[in-house]
Amino acid sequence: MRSVTLATVRAHAARLVASTLAIVIAVGFVVATLVLNETSRATLLEAVGAPYVGTEAVVTSDDGSGLGDELDRVAALDGVAAVDGTWETGVQALLPGRTGAQYLLAESVADAPALRWQSMSAGTLPDAPGEIAVSERTGAAVGDMIDLTYFAMDGAERDASATVTGVVDLGGDPTAGTYGRIWGTTDQLKDWGAMDPTELRVAGADGVPAGDVVQQVATALADRPVAVRTGTEQAEAAAAQLTGDTMALTAVLLVFATVAVLVAGLVIANTFAVLLAQRTRELALLRCVGATARQVRRSVLGEAVLTGLAASVIGVLAGIGLAAGVSAIAEAADSPVPLSGLSVPLVAIVAGLVVGTGTTLLAALAPARGATKVAPLAALRPADPAPLRSRGGVLRLVLGLLLVVPGVLLMGLGIVLSDVLITLPGGALSFLGVVLLAQRAVPPVVGAVGRLAARLGGVPGRLAAGNATRNPRRTAATATALLIGVTLTTAMVVGAASTRATAQAGLAAQYPTDVIVSGGETMPASLPGRLAAVDGVVAASSLTGATVVGPDGEETGVAGMDAATAAPVMRSTGDVPIPAAGEVVLPWWAKSSWEIPVGDPVTFTAGDRTATLTALYGDVERPTLPAAELTRLAPDAAVDTVWLRLVDDADQADVIDEITDVAGAAMPFSYVTGLASERAAIDSVLDVLLLVVTGLLGVAVVIALIGVGNTLALSVVERRQENGLLRALGLTRGQLRGLLAWEATLVAGVAAVLGVLLGSAYGLIGVASVLGSYGELVLSMPWLQVAAIVVVATVAGLLASVLPARRAARTAPVAAIAG
Repeated sequence: MRSVTLATVRAHAARLVASTLAIVIAVGFVVATLVLNETSRATLLEAVGAPYVGTEAVVTSDDGSGLGDELDRVAALDGVAAVDGTWETGVQALLPGRTGAQYLLAESVADAPALRWQSMSAGTLPDAPGEIAVSERTGAAVGDMIDLTYFAMDGAERDASATVTGVVDLGGDPTAGTYGRIWGTTDQLKDWGAMDPTELRVAGADGVPAGDVVQQVATALADRPVAVRTGTEQAEAAAAQLTGDTMALTAVLLVFATVAVLVAGLVIANTFAVLLAQRTRELALLRCVGATARQVRRSVLGEAVLTGLAASVIGVLAGIGLAAGVSAIAEAADSPVPLSGLSVPLVAIVAGLVVGTGTTLLAALAPARGATKVAPLAALRPADPAPLRSRGGVLRLVLGLLLVVPGVLLMGLGIVLSDVLITLPGGALSFLGVVLLAQRAVPPVVGAVGRLAARLGGVPGRLAAGNATRNPRRTAATATALLIGVTLTTAMVVGAASTRATAQAGLAAQYPTDVIVSGGETMPASLPGRLAAVDGVVAASSLTGATVVGPDGEETGVAGMDAATAAPVMRSTGDVPIPAAGEVVLPWWAKSSWEIPVGDPVTFTAGDRTATLTALYGDVERPTLPAAELTRLAPDAAVDTVWLRLVDDADQADVIDEITDVAGAAMPFSYVTGLASERAAIDSVLDVLLLVVTGLLGVAVVIALIGVGNTLALSVVERRQENGLLRALGLTRGQLRGLLAWEATLVAGVAAVLGVLLGSAYGLIGVASVLGSYGELVLSMPWLQVAAIVVVATVAGLLASVLPARRAARTAPVAAIAG
C-alpha cells in the first residue's frame, strides 16, 4: 500500500492544492509571528538594553538615592572584575547648523573596557577631559568643537568646550530621536555637575557565573534599598517597559495564528472529504481487489501525512521569508525601531512542522474513516445522498448544538475574566459547532435569497435557486469552504483593527503630550506664543509653577494647569487626568510619602494663604492643580512649562528641532522632551507587526476560491446526468454556465455575509479577552474593509464556477446522460 499511497499522491497532487495552501498559511502565520516576535525582542535588547547585555549584574536604587558610595564596596567582591556607575547630567550646547542652545543628555563612559557598550559609527570614545562622543541626533562629526554650558556642583553657570572624538550609533533605540546625547569621562561628568549614579553595572570575574555575581552583590548591599538583576534581566525589563503594547499585539497575533490553524484544519477536512467523495469508485475498486479497510484508511492517512509535512516545510520557509521581508521593509523605511536582521528560534521551526503535520493528520481522520464505511459493491454504484433527517443528520445537529452552547459560554467567561486561554477553546468549540450546523442553517438562507435571484436571473436563476436547496448537503459543503476563509479573514481584520486602536489608546495614555518644553525657571513671556507659532504645532498649553509647602511641612514644587488649553493638547487623559476646580493630581510618590488616599483632602500653604483640594493620582512629576487655584494660592506663579501638540502627519524630528531652536534661543537651559518621537517609534512597531495580518488576507481568499472550486467540481460530477438532461431539453451552453454561476454567486454571497458576521464577532471577542486586562479596550470595526471582504468573497465564488461550468458545458448531452 505504500506504493499505492505514493502513486495516489502523485496522481492527485493538483487536487491537494487547497489543503496545501491552507496549511501553508496557518504554518506561515505561526512561524512569522514567532520569528518577528523574537527578531523585535532581539533588536530591542540590542538597542534599549545595550548597556546591560554584556554585564553580569545590574544594581538599581529603589528609592532614587545615589549609589556612588557603594562603588568601592562592590568592586572589592571576589567575583567582580569591574564596576561602573553611570553618571548623568544635562548640558546646553551650540551644535553645528543649529540656532540657539540645545539640551543634551550627558553620560559617563565606563573606565573598564568590558563595560563599554557604545557602538561607534565613527571615531572612538573619549579618554580624557575635554573630549566627548556624540549621538547621531546632534548632527556633529568627529573633530567638531562644541561649546557647552553647564551648572557646576556649586550651582554656578559655567562654559566649556569639548572636541568630538566619535559618533555613537544607538541603532534601534526609540529614545535616540528624542534629544541629543553626549558621552565623556567620569571625571568630566563630575565636573559638569553630575549627581551620584542610581545604577551600577557590574562585570564578573572570569569563570564566575552571572547568578553567583548577582548573589554576591545582593548580599553585600543587603542593607540598601536596591534591586540586583542579571544584565539580561535588566535589558529585558528595559525593553518590556518600552514595548508592553507590542507584546500584547504579539499575543493577539498568536491567538489569530491558533485560529488560523483550527480553520485550516476545517478546510483540510472539507477538502479531503470532497476528494475522497470524488474517488469513491477508486477506493471501492481497491477494496474489491483485496485491500482491507484498514489498509485503505492507512493509505488515506499516509496521503495526509505526506501532504501535511510537505506543506509544513513550505509554510516554515514562507513564514521565515515573510518575516525577513517585513524586517527588510522596516529597515529600508528607516523605522525608528527597526527590525534588524532576522532571529529564527528553533521553537518556531519545530512548532511549524508539528502544527502543520499534526493538523493535517487530525483533519483527515474523519474523511478517512468515512471512506471505508461504505461497502465496496455499494460504492461502485451511484447512491442518493442521505436526507438531512437521517440518523447522521440528526447526530450532526445534536453535536453542533452541544459544541456551540458551551463554546459561547466559555467565550463569555473569557471576556469577563480577560483570559484568552478560556476564550480560545470556546471559540474553537463554537466554530466547530457552527460548521456542523451549517447544513441546517445555510440552505434555508440560500433558498430565501434564491427566490430573489429567480426573478432577476431568468431560467438559469430559477434553476440555480432550486439546485441550491435541492441538495442541502452539497450546498452547505460549498458554503462552508468559503465560510471558513471569510470568517478567518474577517476575524483577522476586525481583531487587528481593534488591537491597533487599543494599542494606540495605550500609547496616547502613556505619552499624552507630543512635546514638553521646560527650563526649571520662569519662561520669557513671549516664548509660549512663539512655540505655538512653530509650523507643525496645532495646539499649545502653558503650565505655571510655584514652590509651596506640602502637607508634610516641606517645600515642594507644584504646577497649575489650564483645563481649557490643556484638553486640546493632550491625546489622552487616562494616565494624566485634568484636575477640575477643587482637585489636585498628585504624583504616585505622594501616596507613600504623604499617605493620602484618593478622595481625601490635601492642603498646600504659601505664606498666609492655604488651599485644600481633593486628591487624585496620575502620571505627573509634581502636584498639579487648576491654574486659577494656584494663582490664588501663589500669585507669583509664572509659566515654566509648555505642552505642545503636533500635526499627526508632521515630520516629528524636524518639528522638534525647530521647537528646540526657538526654545534654546530664548532660554539657554530649556529642556525639550519629544515624546511624539517615542510614541511614533513604538507605533511603527505596531505597523510592522500588523503587516503580517495584511499579507495573509489575499492568500486566505485564494484558499476560499479553491475550496469553493473543489466543491463545485464535485457538484458537476454528481450532476453530470442531470446537466445532460437539461441540455437535451433545450438549455444552451451559455445558460448552463449561467446556472452554475448564479448558484455559485448565491452560495458565495450567503457564505460571505455569514462569515463576516461570525468573523467580526470572533475578532472582537478575541481582542476583548486578550487585551481586557491591559487597560482601556477600544473596539474598532473597519466597515470599508468588511464590505470589501463580502464583495471579494462573492466574486471569488463566481470565479470559482468558471472551470467547472466550462467542463459541464463542453460535455455532450448524450455522453452526460449515459454517465
